[in-house]
Amino acid sequence: MKTVKDVSEITGVSIRTLRYYDEIGLFKPTQLTEAGYRLYNEKALEKLQEIMFFRELEFPLTEIKNIMENQDYDKEQALLTQRFLLEHKRNHLNGIIELINDVMKGVNTMNFEAFNDEDVNKIIDHSLELQGKESIEAVIKKFGNLEAYRTYVAQCLKDEKTNAHLVKLYGSKEKAIEASLKSTGNKEDFKEQQTENDRIYRQFAQAKETDNAALAMEAVEKLAENYKAMFRLDNARYLLLKLAKDYLDHSKLTEATDKQYGTGTTEYIGQAIQHYYGV
Repeated sequence: MKTVKDVSEITGVSIRTLRYYDEIGLFKPTQLTEAGYRLYNEKALEKLQEIMFFRELEFPLTEIKNIMENQDYDKEQALLTQRFLLEHKRNHLNGIIELINDVMKGVNTMNFEAFNDEDVNKIIDHSLELQGKESIEAVIKKFGNLEAYRTYVAQCLKDEKTNAHLVKLYGSKEKAIEASLKSTGNKEDFKEQQTENDRIYRQFAQAKETDNAALAMEAVEKLAENYKAMFRLDNARYLLLKLAKDYLDHSKLTEATDKQYGTGTTEYIGQAIQHYYGV
């Protein structure tokens, strides 16, 4: 049996709080000594641990008491639910930490300053340099001439929504320009990235079939790293959350992905990404 002082030292819950829990009937001692001292056994400590988990999730004391006194209360199910909610809370904080890290690196995530003419021309010139003969011919066929294509791209890059999207994706206008002016890489690099994407999606499918949440979270981490390589991103959070939304909104991507990796895989991936980032 343990005294109030023992329990306080083991759990970090203050003696005053333990006494208050006793007063409101939330956590009562196993027995009282003749002198009126509270004593607690191992089963009582297990109950206190459950209460502490609920408190970590910011449940009100009255609600915790009602839940634990309910005749249908299932301790194992409660622990599973608590774990899920705590993981969700942790992942949400991880997402915030990532954003803080971006700000500490000097990334202004709220800067939606438009691309100027010089920026636009650099991006268009570079994209045309990288396109092969067939691609250039396709552009001319679609737009009539290259000047019309340049005008179209310039209008897109100066659009406020496009600017906001690119800034969220890359962290700043400067980083978006830097990424667009880098070499797009060779076909072998792209092929390897596509192969890695396929491996990751098969891992998602396996996680879904085996109900393995840890395997799914590992797949999200791999997908983020692969996307950062493919799109030259410092942080893939925004892009992955956008992908998750598309998947959960049952866009055209859903049918194609489910056909390749199994029915329901797309929705599972979308939920896994949102859970990973605590959304």
